[in-house]
Amino acid sequence: MKKVAVFMGSKSDLELMQGCFDMLGKFGIEYDVFVLSAHRTPEEVAEAVKNAEEKYGVIIAAAGYAAHLAGTIAGKVAIPVIGIPVDNSSFKGFDSLLSTVMMPPGVPVATVTVGKAGATNAAVLAAQILGVAYPEIQQKVKEYKQEMREKVLKANEEVQKLI
Repeated sequence: MKKVAVFMGSKSDLELMQGCFDMLGKFGIEYDVFVLSAHRTPEEVAEAVKNAEEKYGVIIAAAGYAAHLAGTIAGKVAIPVIGIPVDNSSFKGFDSLLSTVMMPPGVPVATVTVGKAGATNAAVLAAQILGVAYPEIQQKVKEYKQEMREKVLKANEEVQKLI
């Protein structure tokens, strides 16, 4: 089974990315983590993704400010790249969102929401992508969605009893 590569532009993104790691674990997806910067370590980023298609099915990249990490990677690989805009600037991630989502034609980056929710969503999206090739992952995604459904319905019942 192919793994997921998770890139962070900075060690300070580690706490934000915990939801991503937790969700990948929930789905039984193995992953490798890299702390590399599109601007400060461009050669190392290029080397890390040089043979990515052989080992990985999806790449997740979290970055703040100019947030070029996902786009830099997407320009070098032929597998899906998911970008997580990090909310660590004075613009509260809006700058990162625009930098991640505004890719030129032919270099797509699937972009999720800003911040911690984006980290969780990136893992779910990666599982959905891998689920096309791996039915066991797809089944786990279905179970997760059912768990969410049941949680909301239970909350609805509790609220209805209070009213």
